[in-house]
Amino acid sequence: MSIFEVLSAALVSESPVALATVVEGPNVGAKLLVRPNQDPMGSLGQPDLDRVVIRDAIGELAAGITSVRNYGPKGEARQDEVKVFIESFAAPPQMLIFGAVDFTAALCRVAKVLGYRVTVCDARPVFTTRQRFPLADDLVVDWPHRLLEKVGPDLGPRDAVCVLTHDPKFDVPAVIGALKTSAGYIGAMGSRRTTNDRAKRLRAEGVTDEELSRMYAPIGLDLGARTPEETAISICAEIIALRSGRSAPFLSGTEGDIHRTVE
Repeated sequence: MSIFEVLSAALVSESPVALATVVEGPNVGAKLLVRPNQDPMGSLGQPDLDRVVIRDAIGELAAGITSVRNYGPKGEARQDEVKVFIESFAAPPQMLIFGAVDFTAALCRVAKVLGYRVTVCDARPVFTTRQRFPLADDLVVDWPHRLLEKVGPDLGPRDAVCVLTHDPKFDVPAVIGALKTSAGYIGAMGSRRTTNDRAKRLRAEGVTDEELSRMYAPIGLDLGARTPEETAISICAEIIALRSGRSAPFLSGTEGDIHRTVE
């Protein structure tokens, strides 16, 4: 198969793939196709340059970035004799939602608008139904830690894990499993008391304070959200703010009542 046939097949299957093309310098037009955990196809004309571009393309894919990068003839950094356009075709970001609760349906709707592939996981089959969550891409009736053992290694900086349960036997294993992944966002719902109690349980299970600092709890921005829909927007807004590096009032970084009375 040609590079373009393999690229087309990857796009159809929504598999991550990057196409690197020399746009300036020796071998203009040369192409290199890069896929995670698979052998590359093509060449930019120089083995050392190929090696460096493959590394950079994998990083671009993980972040979902398309860019032009500058190199020396053999892939040297801080040189600009060769310009390579790395076009990333990243798979849709994933959002894993643990807990088949009312807030989950609202979060599914908002996450789908933002382009996430959404998986809802709960060990209770009576609640984890297509009728309740018609927009979810996948419904998994299982314990959180078992799902994370399967899909956790594939989670990256663009992906999110949202724990919406209030039951320690669900949310503690979910958080522990999520913290073992490279997910860019890990959030957990609950009141201040629930959050503090959960943190104590997590520490008792060996989770360190450094690991806990990766978790945003209570989940969401401090928007004064009350309804499931408003809460879903506050969660996705927090994810966007974190991803973009903007300053916003995370609930996990403030004190006082989560729901304030408007006079």
